[in-house]
Amino acid sequence: MARSALVPALLVTCSFAVPAFASSVLFERGTIITFNNASQSLEVLRNASLLTSSDRITAIFEDSNANITIPPGTQRVSAEGKIISPGFVDTHRHGWQTAYKTLGSNTTLAEYFDRYGEFTQAGTVFKADDVYLGQLVGIYEALNSGVTTILEHAHATFSNETAAAYLNASIDSGVRMWFCYALHTLSNGFSVADQMANYKDLIRDERLPESLVKMGLAYDAFASASDDEIRSVLDLAKNTDAAALTTHYLGGPWFDANSPSRLNEFAFLNTSMPIVFSHASFITPDDAVLLRKYNHYISTTPESEMHYGHGHEFSAFIQDQAAIGVDTHFTYSTDIITQVRIWLQSTRLKLFSQTMRDWKIPRNNPMSVNQAFLLATRSGGLALHRPDIGVLQVGAKADIVVFDGNSPNMLGWVDPIAAIILHSHVGDIKHVLVDGKWRKRDGELVLGQNRTAIEQRFLQSARIIQKIWETTPLPDLEGVYSNGIVYGSAMTVDVEKGNGTGY
Repeated sequence: MARSALVPALLVTCSFAVPAFASSVLFERGTIITFNNASQSLEVLRNASLLTSSDRITAIFEDSNANITIPPGTQRVSAEGKIISPGFVDTHRHGWQTAYKTLGSNTTLAEYFDRYGEFTQAGTVFKADDVYLGQLVGIYEALNSGVTTILEHAHATFSNETAAAYLNASIDSGVRMWFCYALHTLSNGFSVADQMANYKDLIRDERLPESLVKMGLAYDAFASASDDEIRSVLDLAKNTDAAALTTHYLGGPWFDANSPSRLNEFAFLNTSMPIVFSHASFITPDDAVLLRKYNHYISTTPESEMHYGHGHEFSAFIQDQAAIGVDTHFTYSTDIITQVRIWLQSTRLKLFSQTMRDWKIPRNNPMSVNQAFLLATRSGGLALHRPDIGVLQVGAKADIVVFDGNSPNMLGWVDPIAAIILHSHVGDIKHVLVDGKWRKRDGELVLGQNRTAIEQRFLQSARIIQKIWETTPLPDLEGVYSNGIVYGSAMTVDVEKGNGTGY
């Protein structure tokens, strides 16, 4: 498994010669949001510059105190009036579902399971090219919104062909990715044993060492599979040095027992491999203790958990071991800023309400914009055990997002962190670098592929898939959902006079 030494403390003033690299970029005279290891907090530098060389940040300096040798051929980019931020980290996503866009605008999680997920007819409808195009176009959207790292719960592993196409798109995209191959029991005859063999083949891909993609595993059957199968999956993760393991964990009425406690029964938490538990909506105190003890993380996906109805009842109380994800981005954007803004305000509401229920007026705000910013950046890197991702520090990876601080909605800002979290949108993102390479420049995506041709192919693929789902009847959600929990009807509201919510 790839490991990274801790990066050195932030260099603010310096006097040294930067070695010459083939590719260097200097962002000049901007406002930079750094992370200070000594204080373990965000730090803002104004009228400062940032130099990248190859794939790393090699200097961060205030112009008034600098004596920096700039490598020949360095690209100089004015950052005056701009805010320079670390790239955003998405710790839970299913990119292949892009073709479903807008079809699930009023769906629920129970309906999703029967209609849009990995165990539906998707396994027979989606061909390799459909998966490739959906994943690639979905990543375009992520890069455009400043997401530079994705942990992909890759569950379009319906066959050797779809899995290979899925990986190819991820490599071709230029995003930094932990590609976690899903092992799952499907109805099309592609068995877990077949998937394990396919995973072993894919991790030998000769492109991987030079790419930004690392291979991991996703597995959701810790509650339902035999102990023998579970042990074989965990052995595969260990023996292949998987870059990460991820699993969906909801708990509560969902009875989804892919919990830290369950993995601890197999003595698997005591590992240097990152383990990410997606959602953790009804996480227990015992599970929280285990996360802190073994340094594993949850990925909360705020808009998903509100949209689909699985909620985030207790996950606000384990934010020291949490990061932010997007989940099923076909029902909303892959914009992490929107996700963390929703999370910030829903957490504030939850904790404000607790105080007011006791007939007390809150004297303080329970969560700050700085904490939200860290969840969207550094916490994602820590969830992947990579302290050199999601931060702007000397020695960190050159994953950088530059915001236009003079846009109409950001104009007048004083606090750059608040400006990003509360006032920015995707249109304010001018530049994106991943691993020191341009992915967006002057507001336009910079890609290795012919974007227009790819998007046209995607639209042809999506129209065919969308027509199939539009004509597929909705599932009949009656009776018992699971383990004695029955389906129930939520109260509906209507803006106009009438009955219920009009779809």
